[in-house]
Amino acid sequence: MKTYLECIPCFIQQALGAVRFITDDERVHEQLLRQVIIMISEMDLSVTPPAMGQKFHRLIREITGNNDPYEKIKKDSNQLALKLVPRLRSEIQNSLNPWETAVRLAIAGNIIDFAKIQHLDEKLIYKALEDSAVSPPPASVINKLANAVEQAEDILYLGDNAGEIVFDRLLIELMPRAKVTYGVRGKPTINDVTRQDAQETGLTDIVEVIDNGSDAPGTILETCSPEFRRRFDKADLIISKGQGNYESLSDSCKDIFFLFRVKCAVIARNSGWAVDSLVIQRQGLNIINNRRRVKYGY
Repeated sequence: MKTYLECIPCFIQQALGAVRFITDDERVHEQLLRQVIIMISEMDLSVTPPAMGQKFHRLIREITGNNDPYEKIKKDSNQLALKLVPRLRSEIQNSLNPWETAVRLAIAGNIIDFAKIQHLDEKLIYKALEDSAVSPPPASVINKLANAVEQAEDILYLGDNAGEIVFDRLLIELMPRAKVTYGVRGKPTINDVTRQDAQETGLTDIVEVIDNGSDAPGTILETCSPEFRRRFDKADLIISKGQGNYESLSDSCKDIFFLFRVKCAVIARNSGWAVDSLVIQRQGLNIINNRRRVKYGY
């Protein structure tokens, strides 16, 4: 997916939000924004949004000397999500269709995205979980994902955000775990998942976890480690969570199920689903949506 002009204000807001997590010094804020604006003016719009995000988040770490501006937010997100586990696990186990419920909750958890929100809001998370139950995806579509999981021999599940990883774990608990590898970022970027988050949430206790060797807020294969690229190529099914992974992998030729919440008009236009939709999309083919479909230009 290319970068759209509408992405540019989002880049600036992300940069300002990140630096404000680190320091109240407005001189540093100004220094960063001036350099980010220069970078944006020179960027190639044919690259993916995560490619641009990778550059200015590197700049933030360089200017502030802080390697992980979102470290506390990530820990808080993990702890909040872990508090919900008993209730959510009970909801899944008591459901008429545990798989459908777990998939729905996993997608709803994609709301915990500090590229889009500025602070951890428990009410926002609770509302996202409640809203996801109002119009659950059709069982026939959820079954397509279930069938793909059952038939696959080697599943690579790409994580997205801290906190959200807990909801991923609840879904992975219903999968044949010996066939599942969970992918995380190689280095901190925004509130994206790293190996530390997988350890904090107990995911490393149930499946293999591999990092991609990259600090991009997505999965840009050319910036990933050779080991991860081999693992990506070897997988016969990839489950990809979140917008960043969608933005960077939507042109891939692999068999990928994208699971994400549409959080902006750009993704709505690109994917064909309305903002706030909970989406399952299989490699460029829109399969389901629990909201209305939006058509552009046809």
